[in-house]
Amino acid sequence: MLTWREKLGNSNFAKSVGGLFSGNPRLDDDLLDEIETALLTSDVGVAATMQVIEDLRRKMKQRQFPDVAALHEQLRADLIAMLEPIARPLVINEFDRPFVILTVGVNGVGKTTTIGKLAKRFKDQGRPIMLAAGDTFRAAAVEQLQAWGARNEIPVISQGQNADSASVSFDAIQAAKARDVNILICDTAGRLHTQSGLMDELSKIKRVMKKIDSSAPQEVLMVIDGTTGQNAISQVRQFSAAVDVTGLVVTKLDGTAKGGVVFALAREFGIPIRFIGTGEFIGDLREFNAVDFVDAILPPMPGAA
Repeated sequence: MLTWREKLGNSNFAKSVGGLFSGNPRLDDDLLDEIETALLTSDVGVAATMQVIEDLRRKMKQRQFPDVAALHEQLRADLIAMLEPIARPLVINEFDRPFVILTVGVNGVGKTTTIGKLAKRFKDQGRPIMLAAGDTFRAAAVEQLQAWGARNEIPVISQGQNADSASVSFDAIQAAKARDVNILICDTAGRLHTQSGLMDELSKIKRVMKKIDSSAPQEVLMVIDGTTGQNAISQVRQFSAAVDVTGLVVTKLDGTAKGGVVFALAREFGIPIRFIGTGEFIGDLREFNAVDFVDAILPPMPGAA
């Protein structure tokens, strides 16, 4: 499996921010201005960027940086410190039978694929798992999830396209309880005719789940496309208002993703990032780690290890 740096090292963040340190720059205010611009254009967001730049500027005025390498190391430390509070893995309570993961997000973010990868991951850990095909709005979504289930020999509860999504989730919890399943992952629609319609449906699903299990869903996992940049902020805000998002998965961070949106999300919401997606293979869904992530997108100084 490729390393984090091999997967994320070609991001816009790595090229723009890391590139500033590749040409033996001078330690001055101009360098800080260039770092600020690079962070902003990499989707780090204004609040997170200002937090980092103000710390670097204060320390530089206090002459705490003997050279550019010391500033680079402080930038790395500040970025890691911003992400460490939200780098919290998803912990499955073995006493919740089932532990229900309600998966939400707009169409096109890789939600159903993420569910398939998660299901395979949990099955490989020896956990009895079941899926619920609750995205009954999008054409072929039910079939797509059923294909993932068949491929990995994981049961899928479904009622077909245009069925009531809350009813699918209700049936799935009943089935999971009857079969003593450890984990139930429920898919949901990512688009309806109006945005308010989607949020109303998600809220209904959560209410219906609680009728059969007052603690469900134990996790509301939102999948975000890492290439959408600052638009991800508004998405998280809307979904959190509707269903109280408890964890995030940021996908498509390989390739053209700028990568900085992870910092913006951390600064804005403080919601744990459970996993990141760095490719199409099963192993490309990785448990989020702040140090590994920053070291992958912030290249070391030339000559450093």
